[in-house]
Amino acid sequence: MDLLEYQAKELFREMDIPVLPSQKIHCPQDLKGLKIPYPIVLKSQVRAGGRGKAGGIRFATNTIDAIAAAQAIFHLPIQGELPEILLAEAKYNASQEFYLAILLDRTARRPVLLGSPYGGVEVAFTQDKMQRVVVDEEFSPFYARRLALKMGLSGEAIEAVSRVIKRMYRLFVQKDLDLVEINPLGIRDNGEVMALDGKVTVNNEALNRHYNLTRLLQERNFEQPDESSVFPAHDFVEFDGKLAILCNGAGLTMATFDLVCEAKGKPANFLNLGSEQAWYGTHADPLERLRLGLDAVTRSPQVSVVLVNLIAGVTRCQEIATTLVEFSDGLDRPCKWIVRLVGGDLVTAEKTLKQANLTTVKSLDEAVSLAVKAV
Repeated sequence: MDLLEYQAKELFREMDIPVLPSQKIHCPQDLKGLKIPYPIVLKSQVRAGGRGKAGGIRFATNTIDAIAAAQAIFHLPIQGELPEILLAEAKYNASQEFYLAILLDRTARRPVLLGSPYGGVEVAFTQDKMQRVVVDEEFSPFYARRLALKMGLSGEAIEAVSRVIKRMYRLFVQKDLDLVEINPLGIRDNGEVMALDGKVTVNNEALNRHYNLTRLLQERNFEQPDESSVFPAHDFVEFDGKLAILCNGAGLTMATFDLVCEAKGKPANFLNLGSEQAWYGTHADPLERLRLGLDAVTRSPQVSVVLVNLIAGVTRCQEIATTLVEFSDGLDRPCKWIVRLVGGDLVTAEKTLKQANLTTVKSLDEAVSLAVKAV
């Protein structure tokens, strides 16, 4: 289960990962006793992603504006969840923003380091730029530096980012975590780095070994979502057409949907599986979540064409291809499949798909054109 941002940052402080001065806000009136200087940013403390786009992150330059912003955020549900706490932080101006994460590769059963030179909201649109380093032996600073270099960093940024990665890995191992993510990691021209947002996913089976994690989780009610809420309403939308659309990432999903509509296609539905990083810490691993997504978009008997547009990361294209073939073989009716994949093992994956008579394409425009014509 996921910790809230302020809880994740408490763990970051323990590991000397730089975080901003902050204060928990339990009600708007708490801002009258704010101990950090303006301007500030107020953040809704919910587990859902996309807080910024939903209006759950707001800036304020004075107490009056801050109280008004807090009142709005406290009454703003994000994916059905209302915040019990807000986090007030000093505003930070970074010259660059990066993405960093450490998680468990469930296939290789090894920790994997992820990094991208495009952090913040940009990471959803640049998954093909994500760099990956598998920790296949005992961890050493070599792995952290290797990821920094693969991200294209240079000069002081290499050492600064490597230092953060090493501390993230120490947290990951010491607390038996499933995921440690910083998005974004802000960096200034002088080499200063700052974890501007963070996510930590706790391994439930390890809680009996970590009292402080249990204490954090007991600060609020962490109910697990039921099966019916695997895909939030805004991620899975149904229409009355015959073309199903399955993507990962909000930007990719909406771009695909818009192109289908511009081509005069009639969608039956669209589903955003979410970025791969969001899959970890849920009750479904990436491939299981993909199966659930395939089941959702093909459930309606009117669906005759399935357009799949996925960017692979830790989960390789070949694993996705195998899952698609197995699902299509088990479907109780014929469907035309148009598949566009981006990521590692692409050549092998395309061969697997073609052998199963699933159409593969390189470009999104071609994928949309074929899918619309196939209906």
